[in-house]
Amino acid sequence: MVLFARRVAHLVEVTGVLDPDGETKIYRVSGQLFFASSNDLVFQFDYANDPQHVVIDLTAAHVWDASTVAALDAITTRYEAHGTSVEIVGMNENSRARHAALAGHFGGAH
Repeated sequence: MVLFARRVAHLVEVTGVLDPDGETKIYRVSGQLFFASSNDLVFQFDYANDPQHVVIDLTAAHVWDASTVAALDAITTRYEAHGTSVEIVGMNENSRARHAALAGHFGGAH
């Protein structure tokens, strides 16, 4: 099981694209987000140089556990410290329910 977790942890991809308006950066996250893959998720964003609004699109991702919710909280907290608003979109029903139940309970200090 540990070998499997290590193998799939590296199958998460984050790509960022600046919206043509120049005021929004859209990050598309794809893969299975769980304890092994979400640890590095926080470091995939350009907090200091992104525009005032960031959209994190999880349409091609799945949130499996609390560690991923904590990572998303940490990302939001870091952006807010830079005066940037964050919108998380595209979660499937299970991911949305898990995020809704757990978000804000971890302190955002990832």
